[in-house]
Amino acid sequence: QVHLVESGGGLVQPGGSLRLSCAASGSIFGLNNMGWYRQAPGKQREWVARITSGGSTNYADSVKGRFTISRDNAKNTMYLQMNSLKPEDMAVYYCNAVYSNAGAYYTSWGQGTQVTVSS
Repeated sequence: QVHLVESGGGLVQPGGSLRLSCAASGSIFGLNNMGWYRQAPGKQREWVARITSGGSTNYADSVKGRFTISRDNAKNTMYLQMNSLKPEDMAVYYCNAVYSNAGAYYTSWGQGTQVTVSS
């Protein structure tokens, strides 16, 4: 099993930056794709960005050009650099990982970290 812990959320003014981290532990040898999702109050959870084990990345249109996803496989940690933050970016951000174990694939979620964008 893979355990994920997010950190780095907080309060930032519009136009500001934050960097989220997601540390993985447990059956990390089977880690595959990892990603970030977010959920704003009263809205469904939405996908933000994805990074493969090889480092290929994809972004939702709403964050493209402002957010950068990366991962340090040596540290078993994924990051989300968020620049030019907007009030509509305010949400709880969750990290997600797909991992394999004994030939089967599983998904794991972190507990979430709050990002508040407000002046």
